[in-house]
Amino acid sequence: MPSTLKSSEMKDRTRARELAAEFHRRGDPTGWFEALYQEGEAGKSVVPWANLCPNPRLLDLWNAHPLPTAGKMALTIGCGLGDDAEQLAAWGFQTTAFDISETAIRACRKRFPTTKVEYLAANLLDPPLTWRRAFHFVFEANTLQALPAALRPRAIKNIADFLCPGGLLLVIDRGREPSDPEGQMPWPLTRTELSAFNAAGLEELSFEDLLALEEPAEPGVRRFRVLYRFTT
Repeated sequence: MPSTLKSSEMKDRTRARELAAEFHRRGDPTGWFEALYQEGEAGKSVVPWANLCPNPRLLDLWNAHPLPTAGKMALTIGCGLGDDAEQLAAWGFQTTAFDISETAIRACRKRFPTTKVEYLAANLLDPPLTWRRAFHFVFEANTLQALPAALRPRAIKNIADFLCPGGLLLVIDRGREPSDPEGQMPWPLTRTELSAFNAAGLEELSFEDLLALEEPAEPGVRRFRVLYRFTT
């Protein structure tokens, strides 16, 4: 049974889902991220994952199991408005953060004008070659669940390739059983999909099935929090 976490996050995903469907019909399944951030910047839409605070499930894990950070490099995937990346930098990592949306990256730099984080616009499906085996800690939350299932194997392989030997990867995404419907974006992942990380050479160190109480009017949201290590 999933354990339970509490959250006060309130989200409106209507416009994000409309844009995701529209760009998918166009054959551009990742183009909607930039469109949504542009609308969000203009005050026309809500970016539903932009909570303006670090991911509470990252904080929980870190508080229970802090890691050495001196001389270590970290990467935040799909960094959004930068809160997770800033937290990693505050813990002492030399941090790089990227998002496919150039508008999001500009917003990060504006929000944190004295940041030590290197913010870059980049595509997880075609990342810079210099990032291969470059990072001691990689954080992915809510990005895989926003990608269509057909794109996830490639994304997972690229994420695994970011880790240097002995490096750690923390993944936090919505989860479901294979028999459950995929639902609307964000599309929850199955454990079978996550097993692609093992096929890419990562060792699963811990797996948690969490039920997050995010909105009083809705049932809890099931999430998987998984810690991996690159060992080969």
